Amino acid sequence: AMQAWARERLEQLAGLNLHGYVLKKNSPSCGLFRVKVYDENNMPQRKGRGLFARALVDRLPLLPVEEEGRLHDMRLRENFIERVFTYQRWTEMLQNNPTPAGLVRFHTAHKLTLMAHSPENQRRLGQLVAQAGSMDWDELTARYGQLLMDTLRHLSTPGKNANVLYHLMGYFKDRLATSEKEELTETIEDYRLGLVPLIVPLTLMKHYVRRYPVPDWVHQQVYLNPYPKELMLRNHV
Repeated sequence: AMQAWARERLEQLAGLNLHGYVLKKNSPSCGLFRVKVYDENNMPQRKGRGLFARALVDRLPLLPVEEEGRLHDMRLRENFIERVFTYQRWTEMLQNNPTPAGLVRFHTAHKLTLMAHSPENQRRLGQLVAQAGSMDWDELTARYGQLLMDTLRHLSTPGKNANVLYHLMGYFKDRLATSEKEELTETIEDYRLGLVPLIVPLTLMKHYVRRYPVPDWVHQQVYLNPYPKELMLRNHV
């Protein structure tokens, strides 16, 4: 009965154009991680996944899913919200502009975001985009979408973010005065060391991106504004 209900509920959810889903912690039906399941000796093992959670992940494999208790962890919460907004942009691209040009624009806008999670996967996704004119469109977008969401599950780190910030700085550092360059480098290093939140070097970076001529694609970077600033997700150390 539970499986039949889950199937019916999942078909309803699949039609709702969801961009994320939060599940109940430790629930026998909805737990996503370490749910108590019983082995062949009837001994409890905390390594399972709830029945509904498993069915949800199988039915909607790209949908960002998280467990409520884990959202108290600031890094996991930020990662989940970033996946939700990215998945929304991905599904909107597929609905509104499903063309090779649309895919190129999407990938270009997410270049630094992907780099902050996995530089290797960012390159692999770029190689997929390069096949946009030759590969079957449905196969291409299925492979890109899967790798996109897998990539975002890799948590970004202060080290990876600092590398992205230095990469971004490379587009205008020759225009900076020595004191400006030193200040920006210092804030990036303070962030890397955990002394200030990401918002500090990022705010300075956005100031210089507006002030100096940079390539158009830099202005389009989702990394600079990945979600509404009211969420204040990058304000923690």
